[in-house]
Amino acid sequence: MRRNLTLFSAIAFLGLLVGACNTSTPNENVSEGEQKKDVSDIKIAYIVTDSVINNFDYFKEKSAEIAEKGNKYQSELTNRAKGFEQEVASFQSTGGNMTRNQAQAKQEELMKKEENLMTYRQNIMTELQADETNLYNEVYDKIQVYLNEYATENDLEMILSYTRGGGVWYAKESFDVTDEVISGLNEDYKNKDNSSTEEKEEAPATEE
Repeated sequence: MRRNLTLFSAIAFLGLLVGACNTSTPNENVSEGEQKKDVSDIKIAYIVTDSVINNFDYFKEKSAEIAEKGNKYQSELTNRAKGFEQEVASFQSTGGNMTRNQAQAKQEELMKKEENLMTYRQNIMTELQADETNLYNEVYDKIQVYLNEYATENDLEMILSYTRGGGVWYAKESFDVTDEVISGLNEDYKNKDNSSTEEKEEAPATEE
């Protein structure tokens, strides 16, 4: 359904016009056959970016998977840390019965285990951070593709991204298409996900 959007007076974009700083005539830089468009004719909408991302079903599903993965790693790390602490406590209570060489060897063993534990923890953090970065990149790409289609269908020439502290300080609520974009984005994802599932189910089984 095409959204009947009123024209947005894009005063914020007048900075793109050279104005008083440019001594050229108004049509001097316009190529032959090209007409300058009045800013009042530009059709603009905006989305609340954080809301779109956080309510995108794909993002919610993948975020939950990353969180589950993180919890699994955290549980494993906690168990390893407890085992290490118990081994240290045991050494502290029985180390007096060891020879100097045995005690030194055990200390070196414990130091190595502690180092491995720290490395494992760092690797977990690096992996989860990479997963999160990749997810955001995927989400931004998917949103960009959908917004391109949405803008074409609704005859929009620009869709702004509203974030707190960003470049847009005020815009009428009538230009806010956040809910509409979220709904369409999730519907599009649902349809593509269902199509992918059906294709897998219809694919012939390979002979072993």
